[in-house]
Amino acid sequence: MTVHGTGPDLFESGRDPGAYAPLAARLRPRSPDEFVGQEHLFGPGKPLREIMERGLLTSFVLWGPPGTGKTTIARLVAERANAEFVMLSAVSDGVPRLREVVKEAKERLGYHGRRTVLGVDECHRALPAFQDALLPSIEDGTVVFIGATTENVSFELRPALLSRVRVFRLDPLSVEQVRQILEHALQDRDRGLGARELRIEPEALELIAASGGGDVRSALGALELAAGMTGHGGTITAAIAREAVGTLVVRHDRKGDAHYDVASAFQKSIRGSDPHAALYWLVRMLAGGDAAMAIRRMLVTAAEDIGMADPQALVVAEAAAAAYDRIGSPEGDIPLAQAVVYLATAPKSNRAYKALGAARAALNADPSLPVPIHLRNAPTKVMRELGYGAGYRYPHDEPEAFAAGQSYLPDELVGSIFYRPTGRGYEAMVRERMIRWFELGRKHEAESG
Repeated sequence: MTVHGTGPDLFESGRDPGAYAPLAARLRPRSPDEFVGQEHLFGPGKPLREIMERGLLTSFVLWGPPGTGKTTIARLVAERANAEFVMLSAVSDGVPRLREVVKEAKERLGYHGRRTVLGVDECHRALPAFQDALLPSIEDGTVVFIGATTENVSFELRPALLSRVRVFRLDPLSVEQVRQILEHALQDRDRGLGARELRIEPEALELIAASGGGDVRSALGALELAAGMTGHGGTITAAIAREAVGTLVVRHDRKGDAHYDVASAFQKSIRGSDPHAALYWLVRMLAGGDAAMAIRRMLVTAAEDIGMADPQALVVAEAAAAAYDRIGSPEGDIPLAQAVVYLATAPKSNRAYKALGAARAALNADPSLPVPIHLRNAPTKVMRELGYGAGYRYPHDEPEAFAAGQSYLPDELVGSIFYRPTGRGYEAMVRERMIRWFELGRKHEAESG
């Protein structure tokens, strides 16, 4: 397809050089009112709106996915407070550069009375030495620290630094919110594409809005490319939008916080007996290249959340894992989907899982309780003379293959109940069997006086 308008005629003649910046940069919000989404931070009376409107300077960290405005927020805070803004990268800027910035900030504050806002991109990757060097300048007010990160800083920032900042979580924008920004970009004649008098097919707008996965910067980049491929006064069609968007890449960082969020949503959907949601989160993980995590969660869920209500669930999950290992993707995705539907629609019981916890609690309370002597093996004459194995009743020689009244727990734990079966699925039969054994035990006790 021919690309139109890629030279200086892309914008109106006489525009300032800033007009040639990427569309996403030109459309950065200039006030809290221009932010779309993040109502929990920019709504009336909410923290970031108050900080900006009052020109406050306070250190905080912005945690959220790409394209949600973290750098823009840092710049706006500095601008509203008439402070100098300096941006560093935790990846490429080390302690020497940080010390230079701190020195300049001290001079600026001493000579001009002007504060400095220090933005640190990818702050979760800041080395301990960088964080230690930054801390004193935050404490004495030399700089106001605003970190930007896509990862959960709870695991990355040192406690001393984390205790001195607030953490604000930014959410990915919805498709509707991204669509709103794209429509504004097409209409804005000063900073957007309005001067090009473009039209856009609804399907094309929807496709571009959904392409960024909540990343506004990515969606605006796709729109700008589609506009260049269309030409002045033209219509951005669905075909052009598809070419501009290219192949969608599902964002799923296997080392990131979102990775565990998706895995958690997957397991909770199976536990909640929602096959539709479970399949969605499955394909989300598969699209991100993380079948291994999906398989691990399926195996765990089969035992933890389905358990004895359907013991076959674990067999199904294991079989699907083996099939995937043998076939590979994409055909191997099919047995995974089959297993996920089976698990989600199976009866649920966590009683075996809870029984494990109860037994562990009993062990932790006293880890050295002796094995009852009748349960001890007696392979030697000396052990037999000491009474090992004495009084043990072989269940297969008893009526119903059950030695009523015989205890298998340490004396101190006799009568303890760890496993309490439900009345669901296969476990209902287990429950009836255990009730029968209990009744036989009561009968034996009564007969024994």
